[in-house]
Amino acid sequence: MKSVALSGNTRAERGTSNANILRKEEKVPAVIYGGKENVHFTVNEVKFNKIINTPEVYFVDLDVDGTKFKAIIKDVQFHPVTDRVLHIDFLEVNEQKALTIKIPVNLIGRSKGVASGGTLKNPIKNIRVNGLPSAIPESIEIDTTDLKIGDSIKVGELNVDGLTFLGADNAVVVGVKMSRNVVEEEGEAVAEGDEAAQEAAAE
Repeated sequence: MKSVALSGNTRAERGTSNANILRKEEKVPAVIYGGKENVHFTVNEVKFNKIINTPEVYFVDLDVDGTKFKAIIKDVQFHPVTDRVLHIDFLEVNEQKALTIKIPVNLIGRSKGVASGGTLKNPIKNIRVNGLPSAIPESIEIDTTDLKIGDSIKVGELNVDGLTFLGADNAVVVGVKMSRNVVEEEGEAVAEGDEAAQEAAAE
């Protein structure tokens, strides 16, 4: 998985009033935990927004006043009205310790079912996995080429070396359903066939 660099400054004072002052300066309060001790710091709001305003998932190489951490974004709190970032939780990554993270599902190929008039459904766009940091890819790539109408790929059918997929095994990640137009056309064809049969029987 790719990494992105982000710098921060140690936060000595904490509390709501101090947090409000920081936000006016376009700084976001943050904490990194999972290591020897929790570290409270701030990051630049604009630079952080560039990281989260993308469907991609990254490891974050944090530099807090010269101290380096490898982390993932664990939680982000947003303002309910303005959607500005209020607080960030980072989790320190240990290369020898498995972690749980959500990564995107990347669909490739044009399925046979779609070519036949079906509709591709992708209810799970991000999937939770558990594994060592070195085993976690940027995304889970799924080839939909062989999927016909009525076919699907479920969580329990996914297999990537070094990863455990979390969630219900029977949860559908991607599938092809018959489109509404096809159903309506088939219904009309059946109705026309019934009418023709009735007319023939009346003669």
